[in-house]
Amino acid sequence: MANHKSAEKRIRQTETRREHNRYYAKTTRNALKALRNTTDKAAAMELLPKVSAMLDKLAKNNIIHKNKAANLKSSIQKHVNAL
Repeated sequence: MANHKSAEKRIRQTETRREHNRYYAKTTRNALKALRNTTDKAAAMELLPKVSAMLDKLAKNNIIHKNKAANLKSSIQKHVNAL
């Protein structure tokens, strides 16, 4: 266990950030899954900019790697174009 005040604060901050990051990462994964399961092109076109923005925000805040965000965006764009 932590022996210093600063270490205890670091533990609190880390836990808060971890939960925050997990929430947004999970929300984005659910949005990706919803988009990939969509067979209607109009609905997919409507979801695409929202999901892309979510991925960009996660990459900007280093929750996911920028290359992973780019790969996911490319993959969903291909899916939407194929519909």
